[in-house]
Formats: sequence, C-alpha cells, structure tokens
Amino acid sequence: MILPLNLLEEYQGNVYELTCASIRRAYQITMTGDEDLDEQDGKVVSTAVRQILTRKVQYRIEE
Repeated sequence: MILPLNLLEEYQGNVYELTCASIRRAYQITMTGDEDLDEQDGKVVSTAVRQILTRKVQYRIEE
C-alpha cells in the first residue's frame, strides 16, 4: 500500500475523522471510479487518503 507518509505525519486533525472520510471516499472510488486510481496502481485506499490529505476532496461532519 502506497500511503503518503509525509502527509500523514504533518496531519494535525482528528485521525478518527480522517479514517472515516477515507473509508467513505474509498467506497465512492470503488463504485464510480477515479482518474487518480491509475497513478496509484489501482490502490483504492491509498488514492482516497491522498485525495483527502491534499484537499482534492473536501468532507464535512454532519451532526
């Protein structure tokens, strides 16, 4: 799994929140596909985490 470790080390937010957002994004990528998936050799979770940490994909917590 190719995770962006440098971005994970710099992340200052809630790790649980990041995990939930990554799971949801990975599910979305699996169902709809994504052009970034080819860059990560088909690794869905790595692509989801990278997109969230680089802020390509935004998320919000609903209460």
